[in-house]
Amino acid sequence: MSGPEKPKVISEEWSDERVRDYLFLSPADARINSDHYVLLKAYEAMRADDFARFLRFFVEAGRDINALDERGETILDHVSRHRRMTEYAQALKNAGARQTAEAGA
Repeated sequence: MSGPEKPKVISEEWSDERVRDYLFLSPADARINSDHYVLLKAYEAMRADDFARFLRFFVEAGRDINALDERGETILDHVSRHRRMTEYAQALKNAGARQTAEAGA
């Protein structure tokens, strides 16, 4: 059976500790950029408010908010394709994220 280990709980409040735990995720494939991987996993799992908090911790930890995936895209490129995710895109922009075209990559 495939799928997540735990179903996503939309209304549950996340503690700072739980949000920070995402900083320690790592991809199984060493060729994948770990900063981009962590951002993607946080985006997929967190509510917008929790994601904005996570981004503060991410930047404070010295991680690269404009890390590129294997296609040469930033997390903001990915999020911007999802029309109803404007809160996430704004949180990324507030934290210094740019789209690939803006980054000059």
